[in-house]
Amino acid sequence: MFDLQGRWLSSIREIRQHAERVALGLMDGVGCQDWTVWSVDVRDAAGRPVLFRAFTAVRVGGTSA
Repeated sequence: MFDLQGRWLSSIREIRQHAERVALGLMDGVGCQDWTVWSVDVRDAAGRPVLFRAFTAVRVGGTSA
C-alpha cells in the first residue's frame, strides 16, 4: 500500500508515531494474520529514506506486535 500524497511531519518523533499509527490501523483493518513481512518505509519529499519500521516492532497496547 502506498500513500502518494504524504504528510508533513516536523520531527523524527512525529514520524515514528505516525508510522506506528499507520501500521496499527492496517493491522486492525486488514484481515492478514502474518505481519512479520510487513513494514512501514518512510521517505522524504525527494524520496530519501527517513524511517523503516517493521510491523513486528510496532508497539500494540504497550507491547510489540
